[in-house]
Amino acid sequence: MRGLSYMYHPYYGNYLLYNYGYQPVYWAYPNQEERVPRSNVQNDFGSGPFVVNIEETTKHNKNYRTVLWTGPHLQVTVMSLNVGEDIGLEVHPHVDQFICIEEGHGVTQMGPSKDYLNFQRHVSEDMAIMVPAGTWHNVTNIGNKPLKLYTIYAPPNHPFGTVHTTKADAMAEEEGYGQRE
Repeated sequence: MRGLSYMYHPYYGNYLLYNYGYQPVYWAYPNQEERVPRSNVQNDFGSGPFVVNIEETTKHNKNYRTVLWTGPHLQVTVMSLNVGEDIGLEVHPHVDQFICIEEGHGVTQMGPSKDYLNFQRHVSEDMAIMVPAGTWHNVTNIGNKPLKLYTIYAPPNHPFGTVHTTKADAMAEEEGYGQRE
């Protein structure tokens, strides 16, 4: 019988044990990861199954913004902010956002309005920032090298396959997109 096995217990003897449909768990070994080109990320690999070394991919990204994976309910984007550059003060009315710093130093500001950013923290490698929907926010590179980060939007926030080489490209392309005032 499938799912049934006998177990020996020193006190109770042999007894029937049911494993309730246990399924082994498999995870990707390093050779099973998707290989994103080291020179720069240029593709949106969504919305099928995808495994990637997010730290390596984020650190090798040279674009201001590159959408890495877009699904129906989630989007992963890698970013590189030059010294002194910021994301730009923005709000996503219906999108929660997770930001993880992989390299560099920055400062994040958040608040209920663009004129009242009452939350400010220094951020650096391995720190995560959670931005609730409807919260004004910004991240600024205050270090002496590019700030490398990845961000997760739920639901997706950028069109499938978005690549912005520079912040100016992003501002021009997304003008009127509803993110900034």
